[in-house]
Amino acid sequence: MSHFELVIFDCDGVLVDSERIANEVFARVLNEECGFDLSLDDMFQTFVGHSSSQCMAIIKGMLGEEPPHHLEQRYKDEINHALSTSVTAVSGIEKAIAEISMPFCVASSGSHEKMQITLGKTKLLQYFEGRLYSTSELERGKPFPDIYLHAANKMGVLDPSKCLVIEDSPLGVAGGVSAGMTVFGYTELMDEKRLLEAGAHHTFSNMYNLANEIEHFVQTAL
Repeated sequence: MSHFELVIFDCDGVLVDSERIANEVFARVLNEECGFDLSLDDMFQTFVGHSSSQCMAIIKGMLGEEPPHHLEQRYKDEINHALSTSVTAVSGIEKAIAEISMPFCVASSGSHEKMQITLGKTKLLQYFEGRLYSTSELERGKPFPDIYLHAANKMGVLDPSKCLVIEDSPLGVAGGVSAGMTVFGYTELMDEKRLLEAGAHHTFSNMYNLANEIEHFVQTAL
């Protein structure tokens, strides 16, 4: 794995199995507050990978007016409550972490509060304490490259080409690619074609095999 010096993980959908829970709650809130009738697939297509402020902008466009002023806070509160009781770790992630022989960190569109809840509940926080980076720290979120470059800089890796990003959303993939990093698209819940269209250099569906996927990719690239 010497080709890379840092692995940058997205959080939701990559480390923690939170996307389904969060979007089921969000769909219900949007139905009650805005009258939207959105399926889980609609939610994944429209909102996955976006920050909460980006989601509010999307909703404004769908409504043709400002969304209810309390919507964002209700959305955050209800999702955080659901995650605090129901979220689980992505299957195989602890094995993947144990087998990666280089530094790693998190770069997420989620808030620090949300990461503390989900990583704490799944007992993954111990692996990432002090290495959690959120787009809430920056002016621009994904698909801009800022969060990946910020995370790499904080981790002391100044050459983006030495970074490997693990993402499960087209927005995240596009952001990692625009940062000049290699991006693996995780396809357990996201359509592989969408991740490849966003620029993913490689896709995989089984987190248990991540270390082998990295090793094979590096050997093939040599």
